[in-house]
Amino acid sequence: MTRARWAGVAFVFLWFALGGIAHFVATDTEMRIVPPYIPWPRAAVLISGVFELLGAAGLLWQPTRRAAGMGLFLLTLAVTPAHFYMLQRPDLFQSIPYWALILRLPIQVALLALIAWITAEPPPR
Repeated sequence: MTRARWAGVAFVFLWFALGGIAHFVATDTEMRIVPPYIPWPRAAVLISGVFELLGAAGLLWQPTRRAAGMGLFLLTLAVTPAHFYMLQRPDLFQSIPYWALILRLPIQVALLALIAWITAEPPPR
């Protein structure tokens, strides 16, 4: 594995490990971004936190890296409604500048691309 790919794995690991921990340390804060049409916001936050931590851990072991990447890719897609909810209701998130709410979407696309790249099957030699 190249240094660049290892750096990508480290970045994605830290992104989801720290994010997963935040789901448990700051559950009430995380619940604020759950759209109101999602039932049981506390459970949604805690369950997604578990999956973030499992996915991050799975990235560290080569035999599980691809499956972990697929799971994190799907999880990232699944939380997309929270980003749109924040854009639709910036009045509820006044401590976050609106430009930062907008920036979350291209960052999410870049994160998806990075996850796909670090977990792709290497080309045959």
